[in-house]
Amino acid sequence: MKKRALLKWILRTLARKTIQKYEPLVIGITGSVGKTSTKTAIGVVLTHKFNTRFSQESHNNEFGFPLGIIASWSKKELKLVSKEEPGGVRRIRKVMFYATAIGRGVLSLLFGNKKRYPEQLVLEYGADKPGDIDYLLNIARPEIAVVSAIGKVPVHVEHYENPEAVAYEKGKLVSATKKGGKVILNYDDEYMHAMSSRTKNEVITFGTTEGAMMRFLNVKTSTNNLIPTGITFDLEYRGASTSVQLKGCLGSPHAYAAAAAAAVGVALNMKLAEIAEALKEYKAIRHRMEIKKGVEGSIIIDDSYNASPLSTRAALEAVKQLSAKRKIGVLGDMLEIGSYATKEHEVVGRHASDALKIIVTIGTEAHHIVEGAIKNGTPKENIKSVETIEEAENYLKNLIKEGDLVLIKASRAIGLERLVERLTLKEKH
Repeated sequence: MKKRALLKWILRTLARKTIQKYEPLVIGITGSVGKTSTKTAIGVVLTHKFNTRFSQESHNNEFGFPLGIIASWSKKELKLVSKEEPGGVRRIRKVMFYATAIGRGVLSLLFGNKKRYPEQLVLEYGADKPGDIDYLLNIARPEIAVVSAIGKVPVHVEHYENPEAVAYEKGKLVSATKKGGKVILNYDDEYMHAMSSRTKNEVITFGTTEGAMMRFLNVKTSTNNLIPTGITFDLEYRGASTSVQLKGCLGSPHAYAAAAAAAVGVALNMKLAEIAEALKEYKAIRHRMEIKKGVEGSIIIDDSYNASPLSTRAALEAVKQLSAKRKIGVLGDMLEIGSYATKEHEVVGRHASDALKIIVTIGTEAHHIVEGAIKNGTPKENIKSVETIEEAENYLKNLIKEGDLVLIKASRAIGLERLVERLTLKEKH
């Protein structure tokens, strides 16, 4: 057995045994966009009332998933097993980390006190390819299943036959929900009805459309001297309503995450008022519509973590609603969407044309964004295409002025978080 396969087997076995010993209530989240924000919002809400464990990082594969069951880890520790972490000396640290994880898992199984283990685990189920959900379900089946959103053209669709196959894979979480559990579905997603037919358990829906059980309305951006500071909206559920304030984040995706969390909260007998109070502690996850102070008195909207057609349109719509002297967008490739790439990048270009004054593109597919923007009326002189992060940085540092708002978004592999770092104002300590 190869080392990687052996490690997977050990982690899976320890995680399964841990679930069997401590019997926590498992809340599972999947979807093509918004999984980590939804998981975090749920964790924030439930921690307000219960002993709950959740990770704010996107560790949702065959390695990160069992680690979250075995023990609680710091961000520094989890960074050692992230995909971005380089080799060399850190490879030794990674080996030491896994040795520690295995040791902690064994000790917990032998001597752990059930009262000290969390009552609830909020776990993220990732699926880059067919079969991934099955692997994770073999470790832990949820009592409550949450599907954030799939979208018309989901991320990773190039690894599947079609978008319906992606939805089918994600829907396995719904089918696997334990008898008597709850299923939380996005009422605005086109796959909601197909998902709901895959369970006999109670379904609670969330969204903006009339008919959603947990409905959010009147999403507004809070500002201070034209600088965005967060969003507010109203939540309605079975005749009750409350106002919600989320600080330091922008856009409807965060409202969707909060509404999904509220649906989980009411499923566990929490009241809307205490859910709204708990959500005051919710903060945007790194690189997901984060508001940052930029160079030259600009505002950076950092959405560089990943990009899909659905999330990119949502980001552009959020920017469109804001006031700024100029709105600039740095848009890169949306990867892993296969044969849909040309059309979807052109569509993004049209949306960008409506939302932005100046468009900067980067990536091999980005010329389709340019084509869409020009077709929609953006002057060619307001579009700049670059090939590297350094070229983008040099262009933007000469362009950005006080009062500008800059949206930065692309798939993870493009690496635009490095551009965010270079354009963000460094805080003085």
